[in-house]
Amino acid sequence: MTVKSKRGRRRYVAFITSPEMTKQEMVDRIPGGRTFNVIQCSEGMAIVRCGPSDVGRCEEAVRACDPQAHAVRTSGTLRTLRDEYPVLKKNAPPRPPRRGTPPAKHRVPRYTCADSRVIVII
Repeated sequence: MTVKSKRGRRRYVAFITSPEMTKQEMVDRIPGGRTFNVIQCSEGMAIVRCGPSDVGRCEEAVRACDPQAHAVRTSGTLRTLRDEYPVLKKNAPPRPPRRGTPPAKHRVPRYTCADSRVIVII
């Protein structure tokens, strides 16, 4: 697991944008290059990641690419924003699989009871 002192802390800013704005349009138009990362944008809401000291500049950059946009909440986690705004949760991209863990298998019961006798299935 990466230590926050090496990677740095992050802030996620939720915006209300114009309904026709897409993620690709926002990525192409937003000034600041790689400083701000558009996590998702659809149905009039967007999430942009930035550093804790760049929140103000992030708001200005998003307003520069979409004048109707305004920030509604800043959080340290995506989960908090998605729990508060259902449209963000509904349109969230699928999570990538975790490294090092095999996919979940269908569990088969190891023990079954029949006529009060225990049978072991191997």
